[in-house]
Amino acid sequence: MCTGSCAKCLGITLIPLAILCLLCNILLFFPGGLVADNNDHITDEVWYFGGIFGSGVLMIFPALVFLGLKNNDCCGCCGNESCGKRFAMFTSIIFAAIGVVGAGYSVIISAVAINRGPICQIKNGTWAYPFNEGNYLSNHDLWIQCEKPIDIVPWHLTLFSMLLAMGLVQVALCGFQAINGIIGTICGDCCGCCGSSEGA
Repeated sequence: MCTGSCAKCLGITLIPLAILCLLCNILLFFPGGLVADNNDHITDEVWYFGGIFGSGVLMIFPALVFLGLKNNDCCGCCGNESCGKRFAMFTSIIFAAIGVVGAGYSVIISAVAINRGPICQIKNGTWAYPFNEGNYLSNHDLWIQCEKPIDIVPWHLTLFSMLLAMGLVQVALCGFQAINGIIGTICGDCCGCCGSSEGA
């Protein structure tokens, strides 16, 4: 498979993932699906914008670069004078690294948020983080400690879990493109198809 075509497939996959991460992070600004009365009632990790910047905006740039690789001249990097394709593949390695950093940031923020749990109103009427070291994950009976917002625990857990899972997928895809980019830089892109076109 041509390295340019492979990169394009990765780019096509990364764009919807980035959009979904953006949406998940935005939804987290509405605890339990409701408008927060106070910014202090929004979990701290939401303000780190892991899904908006890390797995969202920062991931769009690598995705667009990967998509554009297929449009470059394929045969220009199979021993001919033009080596634009090899340079493009080398550039994709840099953007893949940026993608790994962005998605990795989102993964770390999501993991911390899941382990810490959401901020919520507890029995005495104050807002606090009632859970310790992810103890609520295996004991759902603890969820009743959060009185408001309603269903804040499943809301928090679901959205941050989605961010965590999608971030891991993005890290894997960008890591794969880094390897793909190294192959494309060293060997050129789809030499087999260049050779067949020359024979034709």
